[in-house]
Amino acid sequence: MRFDERFLDELKSRLRLSEVIGKRVQLRRQGREYVGLSPFNKERSPSFFVNDDKGFYHDFSSGKHGDLISFLQETEGLSFTEAVERLAGEAGMALPVSSPEAEARGKRRQGLADWLDLAAAWFEGELRRPAGREASAYLERRGLPAAEWGRFRLGYAPAGRTALKDYLIAKGASVPDLIAAGLLIAPDDGGAPYDRFRDRVIFPIADGRGRILSFGGRALNPEARAKYLNGPETDLFDKGSVLYGLAEARKLLREGGEGALLVVVEGYMDVIACQRAGVAAVAAMGTGLTEVQMDQLWRLHAEPILCFDADRAGRAAAHRAMDRALPRLAPGRSFRFAALQGGKDPDELVRAQGAGALKAQLAAAIPFVEALFARERDAEPLDTPERQAGLKRRLRQAAETIADRDLAQTYRQALTARLDALLAPATPMGGSQPGRRGGASSLAFRPGPGPAGADSKAAARRLSRAPDPVASALAIQVLADPALAEAHLEEIQTQGFGDPALDALAQEIVKEIIRLRSEGEDLDSGRLKRHLAECGFDALLIDAHAAATKSGAPFLQDAVDIIVARSQWSNGFLAVSRVRALDAAVALAKQGLVEPEQVRAFVALKQERDALRRAIAARSLWSDEDEPERARAPFGGASEGGRAV
Repeated sequence: MRFDERFLDELKSRLRLSEVIGKRVQLRRQGREYVGLSPFNKERSPSFFVNDDKGFYHDFSSGKHGDLISFLQETEGLSFTEAVERLAGEAGMALPVSSPEAEARGKRRQGLADWLDLAAAWFEGELRRPAGREASAYLERRGLPAAEWGRFRLGYAPAGRTALKDYLIAKGASVPDLIAAGLLIAPDDGGAPYDRFRDRVIFPIADGRGRILSFGGRALNPEARAKYLNGPETDLFDKGSVLYGLAEARKLLREGGEGALLVVVEGYMDVIACQRAGVAAVAAMGTGLTEVQMDQLWRLHAEPILCFDADRAGRAAAHRAMDRALPRLAPGRSFRFAALQGGKDPDELVRAQGAGALKAQLAAAIPFVEALFARERDAEPLDTPERQAGLKRRLRQAAETIADRDLAQTYRQALTARLDALLAPATPMGGSQPGRRGGASSLAFRPGPGPAGADSKAAARRLSRAPDPVASALAIQVLADPALAEAHLEEIQTQGFGDPALDALAQEIVKEIIRLRSEGEDLDSGRLKRHLAECGFDALLIDAHAAATKSGAPFLQDAVDIIVARSQWSNGFLAVSRVRALDAAVALAKQGLVEPEQVRAFVALKQERDALRRAIAARSLWSDEDEPERARAPFGGASEGGRAV
């Protein structure tokens, strides 16, 4: 059986090489590659490397090199056709029918692709000719200089009804082929076909290898019926399986290494703005993200960021993506969500504040579980027991849609923890009056008897300097109110409490909470403190408690309402987390400070970071005026800085 190039490309794009080989060879990640023992020779030291980005494996012990098809041929003795058939089954692809008709269709598809490529070159030329003066002025107003047009193959479709048609027919094209390629419109009344794109800035739409499939056009005439127009579905262009900007995004991910971000945005200009800022970005074709597109994204990145517009349509798109993604979530397959400050889209943000601001806000994207909880919590008021029970049911149903059973259970626990923290009655930890909580004395850590060798562990963990007071206050409060940690597990695990000296403590707290919840055991303050003492953290916690008394944190005071205390703690924790994100953004913005807007973006980021540091140092970040109703927001709600959908 003969397979055309597009079928084989689609097959390879649907399967991650490391996953296919990982079923037969035990692989471990090493930088941007995977490494394992050779499947071709017996060896003790691994010399077999797999690179998903480049789509090949290389075995240094035998010198063998190839792709996923050749791997099956080599390891299982399959023919080329048998290997393709096996992989097509894994990818859920129907095999093409081998026949003279199928070969004719393949040749015709290639012919259509050739006309699309020629049309793209013509559009590019028109943009630089006098007819494209208005289009070029539009792009320059949007911050896209002429030097950047070629990178994205931007073009212009003149206003005439048959300008492109006349050009391509003169090159040998037929009208039926141009209609089939989506370049011409055939009127229903039988009139002469005419150009689909007229008086529009042209954005070529390509596959993952950069081959043009269709076009999108932005109208220059404000009276145009449609501001943006995409080509129709054709033999080459399936809107539900194409992501705009994919080829360039792959390149940026390879160049960015393990820490690179992948973001999904809404428009052509947003994709271009992100990619010019060094962020790998793609967009769907005017429809919600499909399952096929999600699989494409997950083959490139474990947690792509969804960054849709802040308007109602953008929120609806984010919610639809959430519902489609939920059943397909699995370890290594999730999304994060970002909403940019001030309701800006990426293009606006980059032009106003620079690339550093965009990267900083994307880096602060919230996990899927946080966005899901916020959506369900905000679906209706929670002012009655019935509505609170409705929220609980919605959260349970959402978790049950996840096909991966282990992850579904973890989501139930995480969502339940957030719900408990949101609805927890204001009862004390140490037996005070209802609605009140114990003061600083109830927070004191009293080490119990540790195991043999605990003294040496404690000595090893004791700091040569006192831990930071604000970070210490955040950590000590978590010991008194573990619900705080349950509601912010991911953030504490990745960010700690703001002082590297407390990072090991933060990791142990998260680890113990996860263990207890997975085993169905109760979590309380005393139990958590005893566990930390047994792990040798007693001396560190004594130091942290002493430092916390200098923080000015109001939640450590006597008789503070527990709901207000949680809000105050969250305000402090979010401020500390924001400083860390700004530190990273400032470091990124320092790179290549050449253009005036880059310098301005760097200065703005540094000023924001330094002002927040001063607020933390001056102990002015705590809010004593939070009402109980406002206390819900830090537990997954919308907050300044684009931290919720």
